[in-house]
Amino acid sequence: MTTKKNAMISSVLLLLVLLCGPWAGCRAHNITAILERYPEYTLYNSYLTRTKVCDEINAHETVTCLVLDDGAMSTLAAKRPLAAIKNALRLLALLDYFDPPKLHALSSGTTLTTTLLQTTGNEAGNLGFVNITNLRGGRVGFASTAPGSKFDSTYTKSIEQIPYNLSVLAVSAPIVFPGLLDTPTAASSNLTALLEKAGCKTFARLLTTSGVLKVFQDAMAKGLTLFAPNDEAFKATDAPDLNSLSSAELVTLLQYHALPSYTPKASLKSVGGRLPTMASSAAGKYDLSVVSRGDDVSLDTGVDTSRVASTVLDDTPVCILTVDNLLLPIELFGAAPSPAPTPSPSTSPVEAPAPTPVAKAPSPKSHKKHHSPPAPPMASPESAPSDAPAAAADKADVKSAVGVATPIGTLATVAVVLATLAMASLP
Repeated sequence: MTTKKNAMISSVLLLLVLLCGPWAGCRAHNITAILERYPEYTLYNSYLTRTKVCDEINAHETVTCLVLDDGAMSTLAAKRPLAAIKNALRLLALLDYFDPPKLHALSSGTTLTTTLLQTTGNEAGNLGFVNITNLRGGRVGFASTAPGSKFDSTYTKSIEQIPYNLSVLAVSAPIVFPGLLDTPTAASSNLTALLEKAGCKTFARLLTTSGVLKVFQDAMAKGLTLFAPNDEAFKATDAPDLNSLSSAELVTLLQYHALPSYTPKASLKSVGGRLPTMASSAAGKYDLSVVSRGDDVSLDTGVDTSRVASTVLDDTPVCILTVDNLLLPIELFGAAPSPAPTPSPSTSPVEAPAPTPVAKAPSPKSHKKHHSPPAPPMASPESAPSDAPAAAADKADVKSAVGVATPIGTLATVAVVLATLAMASLP
């Protein structure tokens, strides 16, 4: 009996390997780690990191990277701002899987495919698409969809593939179109005008009157990410009274809404641990953490959470993002009150005593400590049954072995059901 059941469990595990194999590499690629093994693409790889395009590539399940060697990359980057280089790199990231066999077997010999540049919404029409065409002599060319574009970029060799999620191909030259590399630098941006246009007038006014605007402008050259609360955030019923803060505390609060680095939304998704802000000291205070679920990104201060709503400016090395709520540091506003513990079930028929009233948190009148309502509860997965019938112990072992709580849990569940039915039929 035991031998038959063990054989059945082994069969289920083998079935899962066969079923799950095609999904094993999903969302697991790391383009910079792959390119580190190829020294001829060091410069291209370094610009992927500096512009954070690598985070955008890694965030997509299916992508083809057209890579430039150091000579071609040096020509592209010469005397150009990072913002322009970033757009060129985005146009080289195709949001479809193309390996050498697929390139040479294009239907009708040509196709259009979208790129990371198209996802920004900043390019008119279909300029964010790339034309791939089989040329004479077995060559494959890449060109912009702009009228009159030439196939100056051609496929040279395959670097690496993770079917069917990531393909890395070398090309001879960048893909360009008129205006692609003429992107203005962030240094020419007017922060207050951008914030006011994005519906963050109150935040812009506070930056100006407090003098923090000058601090942010000075930081723009090296890297700055700004989390700008919209005007509604300041009008919220649970928003603190900023008039009760001292001038130094207000400056600290405003600096808490910025990172001393270029960290766009795609990069925030990959952040682990807590992030230092421009208000952080050597002691590690005034930091925050990132909570990411799919495409949604929120910032957790320990007092409240705020959703990253939209991108106002993504212009390397400066990024401006709007947030739905004020970011309240725990050092100024105190920890969010913990919810009352749930009473454990009692086996005694005696009535439980009435709960002790909880004192209402004081309104933020003084500038010593301020309290904000607790962050809304985060959704949590449904809990598993507390126990199972003793007769199903072997079935539970199978469930544990296959790990149904994986991204391919549906396939695992089907396999478990099949194994359960098969084992139930054993004598």
